[in-house]
Amino acid sequence: MILKWLQEQPHWNSSGGWDHFITMGRITWDFRRTKDEDWGSKCIYLPGMRNITRLLIERNPWDYFDVAVPYPTGFHPRSDSDVLEWQDFVRNRNRKTLFCFAGAPRDTIKNDFRSLLLRQCMNVSGLCRAVDCAGTRCSNGTSLVLEAFLDSEFCLQPRGDSFTRRSIFDCMVAGSIPVFFWHRTAYLQYQWFLPSDPKSYSVFIHRNEVKNGTSIKSVLESYSKEEVKKIREKVIEYIPKLVYAKPKEGLESIKDAFDVAIEGALKRIKEQKQFGHKWK
Repeated sequence: MILKWLQEQPHWNSSGGWDHFITMGRITWDFRRTKDEDWGSKCIYLPGMRNITRLLIERNPWDYFDVAVPYPTGFHPRSDSDVLEWQDFVRNRNRKTLFCFAGAPRDTIKNDFRSLLLRQCMNVSGLCRAVDCAGTRCSNGTSLVLEAFLDSEFCLQPRGDSFTRRSIFDCMVAGSIPVFFWHRTAYLQYQWFLPSDPKSYSVFIHRNEVKNGTSIKSVLESYSKEEVKKIREKVIEYIPKLVYAKPKEGLESIKDAFDVAIEGALKRIKEQKQFGHKWK
């Protein structure tokens, strides 16, 4: 009904939708149903949606019109000073643990990767902090997860139910350095919001290396204190772009994730108009 109404509007008809954008608060796959019995809807495949820029919390890397935006975290700053004070807090935090992992094992999945991470974490007593999120223990933003991130130099970030997970942003807002095992968990997702050089803010260990016996502890211990400090500073620098401010009018001078998303969408529309990047 919405798309039928939209296609009757003069602004839509003048461009075929290529200068429109929409926010969709779930992962892209929930809107790509190909069979009626499948999960979600077929919204993206409906007539009228082809040329719209779509802001989602996880994109299809092969669809130009999908743009991934950060998952909302529990931190919604009310002012510039809220952001600056929080950055100082996580920068000066005394981190007693080398790395942490918050997640639930998937016992029904053969060779479950999360279970492997939990075992590695538990086998290095004192160096890793594990938060078992079985059931709904972590669904309400429990302080146990935040404390684990605040107390750890690194946080392990495997894929979630899909390739991305909210925990990435909880981790980075806490000033912890994310460790990824799939490129699609972040590197092929949040280009507008994260540094262009993955090594500047994260560590990548291919999942197959872990499955073949690579010690996560040994990889992370190979980073010097100076290297860790430099990487953490990059994470802290990007915190404003990862959070959604409380005031409707935004922050005073700092751009949050909302600002970055809207400015990015408008820039994209302008570029399409200038260079004729239009789909038929």
